[in-house]
Amino acid sequence: MRTEGEVVYLDYNATAPMRPEALEATVSAMQTVGNASSMHHLGRDAATRVDHARRQVADLLNCSPGELIFTSGATEANNLALHAAYARGGYLMTSAVEHPAVLEAARSLTAEQPDALVVLPVDSDGALDLELLSFTLAERDVALVSIMLANNETGVLVDLRPVVEAAHAAGALVHTDATQYVGRLPLDLSELDVDLLSLSAHKFGGPQGVGALFVRRGAALPYRPILVGGGHERGWRAGTLNVAGIVGLGAAAEAAGKRLEHEAVRIGELRDRLEGLLLAKVDDCHINGRRLARLPGVTSVTFPGVPADAVLVAMPHVAASDGSACSSGAPSPSHVLLAMGRSREDADSTIRLSLGYATTEQDIERAAEAVVAGVQHVRTVLAATHAP
Repeated sequence: MRTEGEVVYLDYNATAPMRPEALEATVSAMQTVGNASSMHHLGRDAATRVDHARRQVADLLNCSPGELIFTSGATEANNLALHAAYARGGYLMTSAVEHPAVLEAARSLTAEQPDALVVLPVDSDGALDLELLSFTLAERDVALVSIMLANNETGVLVDLRPVVEAAHAAGALVHTDATQYVGRLPLDLSELDVDLLSLSAHKFGGPQGVGALFVRRGAALPYRPILVGGGHERGWRAGTLNVAGIVGLGAAAEAAGKRLEHEAVRIGELRDRLEGLLLAKVDDCHINGRRLARLPGVTSVTFPGVPADAVLVAMPHVAASDGSACSSGAPSPSHVLLAMGRSREDADSTIRLSLGYATTEQDIERAAEAVVAGVQHVRTVLAATHAP
């Protein structure tokens, strides 16, 4: 039973609380010693734990354990994927609503040749123009198409099957930043024929600071390590393996996989309840991307004329966000909402509420009450400030 003073945590897209199974596995691994590259029995024990975790993640994705490269998280995995693909020569193609870990990596790689980067626009709901994608693939020699499966701010889902079909027909590889998707909705890499996929443990209940890059066996992609100095992870990534983090990742993957479909349905119902309460009780608010398929636990709500940062301050017992946690403190508004055609004022008046495996009905009721009160309080203050 939650007490009245407890914080309602609705910031799963920033980081999810560690699942009990992942916490237990991580702590257990931290209490042992052994470098997974050492030949003695302690090192072999660590390597065995890593191998087991690799199988757990592979089972969640339905891929081969040998197709997984462990990294420090999705940001490193995204950079590694783009770095390797761009070395093939040709253009990089992505979308205007990608996470900065993809957009900024692509811009950095093409800094000396900006025309080598193609950034596809989206419509007002956040959907890609597939005809434009296909036309661009026909007109240019594209090395890699990088499109996220689920947007981190709006939760909008992308059907990658036509993207993969068009890209492969043009000879391009496909990478997806699946950071928000993995562990939240079913994903079968035997059916989704992407060449590279990035994930991060802490988005679905694993520890922070660990993730993985899926590299499909047979992809025309020689490894291009960013970190050099050892032959770890089949030469893709030098550095002593984070055994405890990897073990936690594996445990979170197994735990999420066991309850995936049930959690998705339950969380989706809670999200719909939250949105219904806000739409009914707050005048003029609207949900971004609502007309498209979205992640079950994400809602991006705009309260026109009400600064999001002020609303967050006005509801201290609800942990939420005004956009991507990776760009917190940035003076510029959400690039995702701007790409969807929102005004700067509306982008600055948008909060993201993201639910997860531990969210309860009581959390939703308390959060809705707090958000409504927070918006009303800010509106009252603004009205008084601007009164003659």
